[in-house]
Amino acid sequence: MVIVIFRSRLRTEYVDEFRPLAQRMLEIAEAMPGFISSRDYRDASGESCSVIEFDSLENLETWRKHPEHLEAQRLGRDRFYSEYTLQVTQSVRESRFER
Repeated sequence: MVIVIFRSRLRTEYVDEFRPLAQRMLEIAEAMPGFISSRDYRDASGESCSVIEFDSLENLETWRKHPEHLEAQRLGRDRFYSEYTLQVTQSVRESRFER
């Protein structure tokens, strides 16, 4: 499994404009081969953290290069984000517990 950790801060003046784009990106990602899950978290300071899982680097790369996603990445850098960090990792070990 491949895990993407995307931490970001939106520029406050673009929050409303960003939301439909973020929803569209999630719809596309969920339809991509190998997509497993996506979770979003926000802290009190306004930092967001998205955790996205794909089954392989190849399928993640297909998502990364999707034309609409490429345009969203450009808009993110040019307009929406004041800062972000992106980390791509592979799962070394996994354990689960459910009652």
